[in-house]
Amino acid sequence: MGLGFPALSLSGAAAERAPGGGTVVRFTVIPRYNPLLMVKSYQPIMDYLNEVTPYRFELKLAKTYEEAVALLRSGEVEFASLGDVTFTEAYLSFQAVPLVRPRNAGGEPWYRSIIVVRRDSDIQALSDLKGRSFAFGNVHSTSGNLKPRLMLFRGGVPLSDLGSYVNLEKHDSVAKAVLKGHVDAGAVKDVIAQRYQEHGLRFLAESDPVPSVPIVCRPETPADLREAVRNALLGIDPSDPALREQLAEWDPEFRHGFAEARVEDYGQIFREMESIGQTCGEGCHR
Repeated sequence: MGLGFPALSLSGAAAERAPGGGTVVRFTVIPRYNPLLMVKSYQPIMDYLNEVTPYRFELKLAKTYEEAVALLRSGEVEFASLGDVTFTEAYLSFQAVPLVRPRNAGGEPWYRSIIVVRRDSDIQALSDLKGRSFAFGNVHSTSGNLKPRLMLFRGGVPLSDLGSYVNLEKHDSVAKAVLKGHVDAGAVKDVIAQRYQEHGLRFLAESDPVPSVPIVCRPETPADLREAVRNALLGIDPSDPALREQLAEWDPEFRHGFAEARVEDYGQIFREMESIGQTCGEGCHR
């Protein structure tokens, strides 16, 4: 059931035709989870776009945060679901265009970074993390790296006061490292913290609201294709009974509909990245 957009002629790697007709459009996602969970979480979104637009969307997994940005820059993919930091990097590098950002379960287009410990941990406050071990996410992660480093600094715990810290590539790796006792605490996105809470995680601290992660395109992406994706996602009504079963298969962060995204929505992230050397420690994020 297409929305009536004309077929496009894309350049580079995207200029392929699907066996059943229609232009192949590739879509990447930063590696938030392990590859199997990534496919399970994001392929249903491709299936939805295939159903409601005249294009054939293919999911192309990126192995790293940096690769996701590079794939978009090179034109090997036309769309990407990035984090706030990776969007900022992509915008500053080649003017990536934000289209939409997901709403949370309350209908608001934001999320939080959560610092977690084991339920049986003796750590009760951020100040208790002095001399303890900590797992951050990838250095390009907003909720796993930028925000928790700022939270620690503002809580009186600069990096130099931690006993040790590591950077892990995926949010679920951080949650599991805390649960297994490999580190005393870690930082993850709220949807991951909630997923693992029943397995023994306790929330120690949470950030202020963070603008939710944007779905972006290249500045060269044709307007018709750009609007097809924007309209398809903005048109999702999570209260629609006909969509409820389908949305249940989507990643939890994307099940509640979307709001329009603008560069201005991420102004605070731009400012925090610029000031990072004067706050949580020189070179801690880059």
